[in-house]
Amino acid sequence: MIEKREFKDLAHVDHEWLQARHHFSFGKYWDPARMGFGPIRVWNDDEIQPKTGFPMHGHQDMEIITYVREGAITHRDNLGNEGRTEAGDVQVMSAGTGVMHSEYNLEDVQTRLFQIWIEPRAAGGAPRWDAKAFPKGDRSGQLEILASGFDEDISNGALMIGADARLYGASLTAGTTVEHRIADGAHIYLVGSAGRIRVNGEIVAARDSLAIRDVASLQIEAVDDAEFVFVEAQQSLN
Repeated sequence: MIEKREFKDLAHVDHEWLQARHHFSFGKYWDPARMGFGPIRVWNDDEIQPKTGFPMHGHQDMEIITYVREGAITHRDNLGNEGRTEAGDVQVMSAGTGVMHSEYNLEDVQTRLFQIWIEPRAAGGAPRWDAKAFPKGDRSGQLEILASGFDEDISNGALMIGADARLYGASLTAGTTVEHRIADGAHIYLVGSAGRIRVNGEIVAARDSLAIRDVASLQIEAVDDAEFVFVEAQQSLN
């Protein structure tokens, strides 16, 4: 199964300071037919105006990944963490037993990001936050694991999440291809970040998405110079 959803068809919520597009039900957008995809619960495409952001608020029992497309986001939480994540880089937060945090665009330009929520492999656990720079050159022409719940990926530099899932990213020049073998039973949710790619014959433009399952592998070709990310998730909360 490969289901395409174009950016223009996403739910749009206008908060003035925030232009939010929701791939799945979230906040004011409620669609019982779109409650997530496997253990992938939320994928928000957010545009945050300069000097604005999300004030302090709480989460529990969710793995939250932020992939910054343009600009930067500044994180603060009640654990004492503070950090600024720039375009192309990633931050992760395991909400666990509970965490309060804020996310602000303190820049002079608009920030654009993907906010991704994945159900954890188990409830509870100590909340944590981390961030890392991922130079785009390191994933030029190949897939790079940016965040993972698997020890072998974490030891190789991926950010740690508490879910049986991986976040992949790649930057491809036009005409180049990559292939990915999908883990048995996994759900794949892929979203373009820049340019156009062709995935198993489907054209995906920037901010379009594909929901994929019961497919053995992905053949991804860059139609233009392109960037994309996808989550491969294998297990939901028990």
